[in-house]
Amino acid sequence: MKKVGIASSGMTKFTKDDISIESLMVASVKPIFDGAKNLTQKDIDVVLTSTNSNEKYLANIVSELSGISPKTAHSVESLCNSGTNCIVSAYAYISSGLADVALVVGAEKNDSPGRVLNWDMSRGQYGHPIYWSSLFTSSHIRKYGTTMEDLARVSAKNHRNALNNPYSYFKHSYSFEEIMNSETLTDNVRLLDCSMTCNGSASILLASEDVINKFTDKPIWIKGIGQKSISAGFTKNNDLASMRSTSLASSDAYQLSHVSPSDIDVVELHDAFSICEIMALEDLGLAEKGKGSIYVKNLYETNDNRINPRGGLIGAGHPLGATGIAQTIEAYQQLQGLSGKRQIERAKTALVHNMSAAATSSTVLILQS
Repeated sequence: MKKVGIASSGMTKFTKDDISIESLMVASVKPIFDGAKNLTQKDIDVVLTSTNSNEKYLANIVSELSGISPKTAHSVESLCNSGTNCIVSAYAYISSGLADVALVVGAEKNDSPGRVLNWDMSRGQYGHPIYWSSLFTSSHIRKYGTTMEDLARVSAKNHRNALNNPYSYFKHSYSFEEIMNSETLTDNVRLLDCSMTCNGSASILLASEDVINKFTDKPIWIKGIGQKSISAGFTKNNDLASMRSTSLASSDAYQLSHVSPSDIDVVELHDAFSICEIMALEDLGLAEKGKGSIYVKNLYETNDNRINPRGGLIGAGHPLGATGIAQTIEAYQQLQGLSGKRQIERAKTALVHNMSAAATSSTVLILQS
């Protein structure tokens, strides 16, 4: 198998501006060509689009609008982890030798009908993600004594981190007190415990070890991949205080990359809701079970931004099809040393965690410089 690396990236600001999904995608593709040296449309073998939108034939439409005639073009849909699924598909094309260069483009609009899982709605239950997040929160509170103050620190930290992200949806931070007093949606989920859907696009260029040096002097390599799908409905999960797909996916990624949790310098994890960050830290092996809230408290009190430095989904916004790609771009830029005020010193190894539908499926990527 060929090594696969990241050569360039592009992003739009995350907003509620009225813009078509095709325009969003093309807008994030342009910086790819601006940032990669010697790249032409003829170099791209594969174009993959990540979205939950009902628009049809988007990969081919974006290819045409970008002047690309690839060998292969298609879309990937997997709710919130469509982006990393798309990256893994591109990785597979390149590592197998079927392609040398792949362009991965993710986007979503705020009003996309793909924001809610119809499978749950069809059974008359859990018509919005806040309901599964509330069950997760209740389970973690009962099992580990997690508090509403613990949850507020997640949101306050990530909103603070997002201030240094020029693409983030939120342009100001929220204090711990503001989050504690924000609108109550369920018994244990407040408005500011939630990530916000928005419009946005992110693109990334992958290339094989045979050609990547043509496009960049500093490639970042995808060293580990882990994926696990449990079911469609989250009620199949026996322990709602843990995300089993995340634990299993991260185990495979660590094994493939030959690294351990203690080797990870920077993490982009899927904080769809405040409780998700606490649970993910535990299930990724970065914190002991039941100690995720203590880990977050230490980050919050010491202004340590190595977990979700761009603000996570809570601070940066959550355009579903773009999210996993935006997370991967942050890891890529951190390892290149190009993250500005967000930069983690001497970052050499990064982890990306992207999940869908109450962690019924998870993807974990490990990147190294």
